[in-house]
Amino acid sequence: DYVVVKMIPDNRLPPRHLHSVHTGKTFAVIKWESPYDSPDQDMLYAVAVKDLVRKTDKIYKVRSRNSTVEYTIKKLEPGGKYHVTVQLGNMSKESSMKINTVPLSAPDALKIITEKDHILLFWKSLALKESNFNESRGYEIHMFDSLMNITAYLGNTTENFFKVSNLKIGHNYSFTVQARCLYGGQMCGEPATLLYDELGTGEDSSATASGRGTDVAAIVVPVLFLLLVALGIGFVVLYTRHRRLQNSFTAFANSHYSSRLGSAIFSSGDDLGDEDDEAPMITGFSDDVPMVIA
Repeated sequence: DYVVVKMIPDNRLPPRHLHSVHTGKTFAVIKWESPYDSPDQDMLYAVAVKDLVRKTDKIYKVRSRNSTVEYTIKKLEPGGKYHVTVQLGNMSKESSMKINTVPLSAPDALKIITEKDHILLFWKSLALKESNFNESRGYEIHMFDSLMNITAYLGNTTENFFKVSNLKIGHNYSFTVQARCLYGGQMCGEPATLLYDELGTGEDSSATASGRGTDVAAIVVPVLFLLLVALGIGFVVLYTRHRRLQNSFTAFANSHYSSRLGSAIFSSGDDLGDEDDEAPMITGFSDDVPMVIA
């Protein structure tokens, strides 16, 4: 035996399983389930979005008969913080969650250029890759002194460079550049960080940026390569000259070789090489041959 029981829908129940599916810089996709399974009519939901930074509220109406509802909240701000509540239109119990949007990216190509008594920070414009960034918003720069363990706010600028002076000899610094924070420093961009090592040589302030090692390598490697090439060419030249001298000596010795005596004959004087190798050698004088002395 069995019986079929159909529950009476309770419109006072809150939506179930409210969660975020995807969050971007200016939007968030949220998802929830109806208060009960298989609704037999359209259900009207109220989606309230409270900006925790700006202290503003917006309400969106969503109508759906599906058991699972997906909705995209648009026109959010990068790096923002929001509180989202979803409930039926009859102001029943609500489900809530918090959303943090993705902040703006960090500036690219942050570099340090050393001057005599100061340094200059340079970076690429954030507007080149962030359509939501306006140059009028500007950038803010922070500095961390690792020796003193102090972080200092240096200021902000709407340019793509910043001058830093009065650096102490022997201190190591870290500089960060990011899109300027809004509304009490709560909506900031991702920071770009660069290390700076003060050598402490007693001279005026001089920078050792993290990119300097790459620049030195770019100079040293070609020089070493050229030295190796020059050394190789020198070995080739010496070997060629050695072979040439060896061949010249061999040719010279062969030209003075006597096949009758089985040895080479050399003479000292200017007529070297003019004598006939086949001429007989005078080995001595006979006793019966008179010697005439002029």
